[in-house]
Amino acid sequence: MGDIRVVLQQIALPRYRLPVFQELSRRPGIKLKLIYAQTPGIPNVEPAGLDATLVPVWQRRIAGQIVYWHRAQWDYATRRHADVLILSWNVRFASLVPALTRAHIEGVPTVLWGHGYSKHEAGWRAWPRRKVAQMATALLFYNHTTARRFIEAGWDPKRIYVALNALDQRPIQAARAHWSARPDELAAFRRAQRLDGRPVVLFVSRLEADNRVGLLLEAAAMMRWAGRPITVAIVGKGPDEQPLRNLAARLGLSDDVRFVGAVYDEMALAPWFLSADVFCYPANIGLSILHAFGYGVPVITCDRIESQNPEIEALEPGVNGLLYRDGDVGALSEALARIIDDRPLRMSMSESATRTVLERFTLGNMVDGMEAAVRYAAGSR
Repeated sequence: MGDIRVVLQQIALPRYRLPVFQELSRRPGIKLKLIYAQTPGIPNVEPAGLDATLVPVWQRRIAGQIVYWHRAQWDYATRRHADVLILSWNVRFASLVPALTRAHIEGVPTVLWGHGYSKHEAGWRAWPRRKVAQMATALLFYNHTTARRFIEAGWDPKRIYVALNALDQRPIQAARAHWSARPDELAAFRRAQRLDGRPVVLFVSRLEADNRVGLLLEAAAMMRWAGRPITVAIVGKGPDEQPLRNLAARLGLSDDVRFVGAVYDEMALAPWFLSADVFCYPANIGLSILHAFGYGVPVITCDRIESQNPEIEALEPGVNGLLYRDGDVGALSEALARIIDDRPLRMSMSESATRTVLERFTLGNMVDGMEAAVRYAAGSR
C-alpha cells in the first residue's frame, strides 16, 4: 500500500502553523498537499518545505454575515487528488457542504478540523455546525474538553480525535536559553526599559476590545491605590491602543504602563517575558498562554471558560496560573497579588508552566492527533 495522499485545506498559512504542517508532511506514509488562501488580517508565510498551493478565497457580506467560498474545497474533493481530505470546520464557508457531498460521492474520506463550538454559542448556531459534522468521516478538535462534549452528546468516539493546539517551542526555548545565559544583558535591558524595582505584569497580543486589557489597567490602578504599584508592559498594536492609552492617563498610570508596540522577533520578545513575574490576558486567551508558558511565566485570565479559546485547557488553576472572577477588577488584582507576593508559589507555577508545553502541549502530540484522524479516515474508506 502506498502513501496516504492527504489534502489539507486552510484559510491562511500563518507563521505558527507552518511547523505543524512541516511535521505532518514528515510522517512516514503520509504525502501532504497543502491548499491555503490569503485572508485579511492573517499574514501568510512562505510554505517552506511543503507541497503547497495558494488558492484565493471569495467572500461577501450577506445578511450581515461574512460568507466565504473557497474553490479549493470543491476542487480537491476527488479521488484524483486525495485519499483523505482535511477541511476547515467553518460553516460560514458556503463551499463546505458541496465539498463534503462531492467527497462522499467520490469515496474520499473527510476530516473536519476546528473548534467545534462558537464562543457565542446558541442552539441555532450549534445546529448547522453539528449537521455539517455528520457528513464527515472524522472530527478533529483543538482540545479534549470539546471532544468529550461531543462524545457525551452521543457521537461515536471512534470518529473523534484531538490535536492539542501547540506552538513550536524550539525558537522560544532557544531565545530563553540565550538571554538566561546573559544575566548582565538581561539586567541592562530591564534598566533601559524601567522594569527593575517593581513587579512586572506582561500582556502580549493584539490590542482589541475582546481581550479586555482595560481590566488589567484598572487592577493596576487598584494596586497602586493600595500602596503596592506594579509595572504593566503591553506588547502589541491594534484598534484598542489609543483608548487604552487614554485610560492609563485617566487612572494616573502614565509612569506605570509601558506601551511597547508590536514585537514579532522571538529574540526581541524573550527579555520581556523573562522580566515578567506574571502574564495577564484578561479574557479571550488563545495561543498566548502557550507562549508565556514557554518562558515559565504563570498566566492569569478570567474564569468564563466558554469565552476563551481552546488553549485554555492548558491552564491548571493553582498549578501553572490562576483564574479570576470574570469582569471583577478586585478579583483580578487579588490574583495578581497572590502570584507576585508568594515567591515559592510563583517558582512552582513557573516550573509547571514549562512542563505543560514541553510535555503535553507539544508539536509532536498535536501532529499525533492529526495523523491518527487521517489514518482512521483512510482505513474507513
